[in-house]
Amino acid sequence: MKKPKFKLLKEFKAFISRGSVLDLAVGMIIGAAFTAIITAVVNNILQPLINWIPIGDTNSLITELKPAVVQDGAVIHEAIVINWGAVISAVITFLLTALVLFAIVKAINTAKAGAAKLKEAVENKDEAPAEEAAPAEEAAPAEEPTPEIDNESIALLKEIRDLLKAQQQPICKDDAPHDAE
Repeated sequence: MKKPKFKLLKEFKAFISRGSVLDLAVGMIIGAAFTAIITAVVNNILQPLINWIPIGDTNSLITELKPAVVQDGAVIHEAIVINWGAVISAVITFLLTALVLFAIVKAINTAKAGAAKLKEAVENKDEAPAEEAAPAEEAAPAEEPTPEIDNESIALLKEIRDLLKAQQQPICKDDAPHDAE
């Protein structure tokens, strides 16, 4: 009798083991903490300032739909109100959170792109000999974005380059390269 394969369990283990899941968890925790900070700033500083704006009367940005029912000094039914200041504060909270998260993601992407360019520059410097450097006049007019190339393609391109170099140097009968006249 065959043992049942726990393929789903293995796939889940591989998924959890990847670094991206841990990065996502850390990002969620930091995002929640950051949202709490922005919410506190908006609710405790900006919302009182927004509600302080008078709109025709002294009730500021609150619209009372039904007044509170009070009997013998006790509130029987709470007033029904629309708190426009709370809505504006929620929109401000969203916009501030989105703006800061955009700035963080932009900074991370810029750092990754810089690291990739630095890595590419180091790899190109190690591969190209000094005498094969192109003259300044033949330099490319503008730097174009480099497409992503996998290691197998790089190895194949290097092999093609070496074959082309070998074909450019004809060999005489005495197996020594001759000078072009």
